[in-house]
Amino acid sequence: MSKVFTAAAHRIADDRALQSGIIAVDGPSGAGKSTFADSLVSRLTELGRHCLLIRTDDYATWDEPASWWPELERHVLAPYRRSHDVSYRPRVWVDGVPHPGPERRLPWAPLLILEGVTSARRAIASRLDRALWIEGPDPVERLARSVARDGEDQRDHLAAWQRFEDGWFAVDDTRSRCEILKPGCDVPTAPGRG
Repeated sequence: MSKVFTAAAHRIADDRALQSGIIAVDGPSGAGKSTFADSLVSRLTELGRHCLLIRTDDYATWDEPASWWPELERHVLAPYRRSHDVSYRPRVWVDGVPHPGPERRLPWAPLLILEGVTSARRAIASRLDRALWIEGPDPVERLARSVARDGEDQRDHLAAWQRFEDGWFAVDDTRSRCEILKPGCDVPTAPGRG
């Protein structure tokens, strides 16, 4: 799947019209959002187009999977819109408990890529230049991928996270506003057509 995501990321990055703005890469856990976003950033960098990559995993916790958004608005989106550097404190986990970590300062770049669950939420939809939905495999396979990534001791948390996602995406209707990138396909479909 990573070859397909790489091809799709290259196809999007190679679009010369993509010079500035905000791109969201959303979808369920274990779908491949991080792999896709990493490929997109890598290709944009190869093409000499500077970008910032901010991951929702730097904010989300088991107890606060989505309510951290005002912090992202304040520390990342507001400065970005003013062409200022961004500064934020990603969560670090100590003995299973999240805490604000050391400050991370990133120089402003014309492209901002938000990657992760809830990144294309309704609250930012009108400000996105592109919203991409990474369609994952079935929930069982996605859970297995997430457990392989995060560890067997996280299985219960990850299963609960999937239940949160189901509810969030149903209420927010995120997928309907996004271009859909399905497994095995390197061309996203238009919003509302996937």
